[in-house]
Amino acid sequence: MADAAQAPAQRKVVLVGANPGVQLFHRDVVSAYASVWTVDWSAQGSGSAIVLWHDGEVRVLTDHSDLGYWLERTFTRFFPEAEGLPWPEPRIERRAVRVANDLARGTYARAGDVAVRIADVLDRRAFATDEYDLGGRVHSLSLVTGPSAVASIEVRGRRLPGEIIRAGTPERPSSSAFVAVAEVWRY
Repeated sequence: MADAAQAPAQRKVVLVGANPGVQLFHRDVVSAYASVWTVDWSAQGSGSAIVLWHDGEVRVLTDHSDLGYWLERTFTRFFPEAEGLPWPEPRIERRAVRVANDLARGTYARAGDVAVRIADVLDRRAFATDEYDLGGRVHSLSLVTGPSAVASIEVRGRRLPGEIIRAGTPERPSSSAFVAVAEVWRY
């Protein structure tokens, strides 16, 4: 019998939710990265989290510590946005997380001293793959994404340095900031 990790039709749903994100750049170097999670259901429960990489540190601000740790260890650390960043063991901070996320207005997330804003959605399109490699474990992923024109990450009321990078064409824009909804991960 084929292993579920190798047979997409046999993969089980492990997470349903949303995961917008923003990657800031200063002179073509990543200066900050935030991955915002709202989990409606997962193998580790439901809840919200902000995973923040900045100054070589990883913070996970979450209302459910076990869920936040799982999101960072299983998903965020393996995303293309984190590739090449020094990624130490995360600091888990139990904080209430508030997230407003939709394809019309964008994303606003706040937890403790961290705020993430993503706005001016440029496009909305579906994405699906059965070949999303997360540290050697291949997953299936489907979602609707919205590359966005404006984004910021604040810590202690101070905007972190850096800007998003926009590319693509007017018909198919891309951005290092994006809204995401209807996200389903299978493994």
